[in-house]
Amino acid sequence: MSERVIPLIDQRLRSRPVAVPSQPIPASGLLGDTLGRPLRDLRISVTDRCNFRCSYCMPKEVFDKDYQYLPHSALLTFEEITRVAQQFVAHGVQKIRLTGGEPLLRKNLEILIAQLAVLRTADGQPLDLTLTTNGSLLARKAQALKDAGLQRVTVSLDGLDDATFRAMNDVDFPVADVLAGIEAAQRVGLGPIKVNMVVKRGTNDDQILPMARHFKGTGIVLRFIEYMDVGATNGWRMDEVLPSAEVVARLSAELPLVPLSPAAPGETAERWGYADGSGEIGVISSVTHAFCRDCNRARLSTEGQLYLCLFATHGHDLRPLIRSGASDEELASAIAAIWQQRDDRYSELRASLPPDTAVGGRRIEMSYIGG
Repeated sequence: MSERVIPLIDQRLRSRPVAVPSQPIPASGLLGDTLGRPLRDLRISVTDRCNFRCSYCMPKEVFDKDYQYLPHSALLTFEEITRVAQQFVAHGVQKIRLTGGEPLLRKNLEILIAQLAVLRTADGQPLDLTLTTNGSLLARKAQALKDAGLQRVTVSLDGLDDATFRAMNDVDFPVADVLAGIEAAQRVGLGPIKVNMVVKRGTNDDQILPMARHFKGTGIVLRFIEYMDVGATNGWRMDEVLPSAEVVARLSAELPLVPLSPAAPGETAERWGYADGSGEIGVISSVTHAFCRDCNRARLSTEGQLYLCLFATHGHDLRPLIRSGASDEELASAIAAIWQQRDDRYSELRASLPPDTAVGGRRIEMSYIGG
């Protein structure tokens, strides 16, 4: 058994100061990084707290009763989040996803959703406004989320077998309650719904076919995600990764699949349709098949750190700028300068790195910046 690495330094403190460029960078909606990748997708973490203790994200050994979460005063207010989001939208963002932690733990989240829902893209279109959740609170909140302007949800669900699911969330939460949340979201029109399953070889890979059978024909898109080396606390091992190609092979043996075209530029999921036309599945292969060259995502942490990669080792601290009285033009220019210098491509470099190596230091936890 491998030993779990517990960080001795709070990686949330690893950040770089943000400066306003001497020359303004106008927002044209066409911002690109050093590799020519546009800015189209913003993931916003609204809380660093979660009510699950999944071993691949917030293991109980680290995130215990003594773990120090961010104080409420450190979190960006809804008004601050909306203001920052508006600058990202001006630079070309078309999609905003709210994440966590578990985002539905953030009190009055519907207020933020309503504020974001009125934003418009550079060409005047509504944003693609979505949210990722573990589903534990979805049944009771689905209608309020829809009423506030949320368009759709993605639900994390790692198996249908109740014993397996309870073991993976490590808080003994029943799978039936998550399924009830998915049904509620579908009923109020928060769709198309996606369900994400993180697959760990030897832990829940026996749930691949049951999950596919359950969601086939429902209009819900099931996506299988390779177990990733995100952060430093999840005890990641390559031998626990089940390659997406094997997932597709297992499915195809019983449920024939045909390849589908990408839904949008920069789409992380490889799409497969059921040969009988009854829906589709997706596979996200961030370990065995890097998609860095098309990555158009930025991530904003709950207290204003801007991250340019899911595997980042540091953030860019926007909060002092936000709270110092900087103008919208200055904030937008600072964001543009950060993105223009972006050269992150960890997944492409992973194969050439020694085991357990991060580019530039220990990686930020996924629970902190969202998946």
